[in-house]
Amino acid sequence: MGATAGAVWGRAEQQDFRSRVRGTLLGVAVGDALGTPVEGLDADGVREAHGAEGLTDLAPAYGRRGAVTHLTQLTLFSVDGLIRAQVRRDTGAWHPPTDLHRAYRRWAATQRDWGPDLRRKDDGWLAREEWLYARRDATRALLLGLGDATMGTPEAPKNPGERGPEAAARSAPFGLLVGWEPQLVAQLAVECAAQTHGHPTGYLSAGAYAVIVHGLARGESLDGAVQHALALLAARPGHEPVADALQHALGAVRQGLPGPARVTELIGAGAADGLVAAAVYCALVAEDVRHGLRLAVNHGGPSAATGALTGGLLGALHGETALPPAWLAELEGRPTLLELADDFAMEMTQGPALHGPAGSSPGWLARYPRG
Repeated sequence: MGATAGAVWGRAEQQDFRSRVRGTLLGVAVGDALGTPVEGLDADGVREAHGAEGLTDLAPAYGRRGAVTHLTQLTLFSVDGLIRAQVRRDTGAWHPPTDLHRAYRRWAATQRDWGPDLRRKDDGWLAREEWLYARRDATRALLLGLGDATMGTPEAPKNPGERGPEAAARSAPFGLLVGWEPQLVAQLAVECAAQTHGHPTGYLSAGAYAVIVHGLARGESLDGAVQHALALLAARPGHEPVADALQHALGAVRQGLPGPARVTELIGAGAADGLVAAAVYCALVAEDVRHGLRLAVNHGGPSAATGALTGGLLGALHGETALPPAWLAELEGRPTLLELADDFAMEMTQGPALHGPAGSSPGWLARYPRG
């Protein structure tokens, strides 16, 4: 199912890739953190709480500014699963959806346990990060989908009626597999989304979002990346709501000044297709990252997910340096995010040297066990 990124990377290419990986993961987290304080408020409630312009800066949630939700937690475990899939590839036992399912099950354990269990030797370093054990309003679909060892697939999905945005919002890391063909990125994202979100709208939105991030990470324009996703969607049963929502987002760009009403209209009923479309719209009309993220969270819909999805797009498009430094300074878990981003970039550009056939680095395999 695909291959690692090209064997030869120049220094400039490596630096650009690392910046986009960091930008994507930090962007997801910053968008999540910005939207969380207004989650559940309608548009009037947002203005009442934060003034006529709505929320313009990080605000307290879960007892601190810059707090993230389960959406960021799961995005980190997506990255962890992808690194471990690449590490396991050397053994000949290579099935990335299984590695991602194991990673998501490690996340599910953080929602049950009070803290890391050091007796579990195969957990790796990420599952030992204590801040990830905070319970941040994970949805029933997530907890049910990952509640036992049976893995959902597109043919036999978990939660077949679930079309919420959570699977899409953890799917940005699939788009960072820049050495893979787009259709394989889409397939992996779809297979992993079906582990918790079994409605075609839920898992195809995740596939489309991953392909858009993939295009951006490879240097495409956002419009071009969306067109790529639409072309790939066309062959898949049940794609129409997702394709229609993306087309609606592209059309909305030409319909006057951006504002909360336009974003709310795109979000619609709050399913994954509407939120991915709203994120695409916010990223397309954004004057800069700060403007795009503010637009993404100041409405009456699911603000954390819209912010996270928009942040992932803007981070992949512009790289780490475009993100607001003041927001990053207060972001919960930032050192972990950066460490994981750099590990992912290293694995994708230098993987064989870290654990290839000539031997393996004990330190790397302690961080990302093959078990």
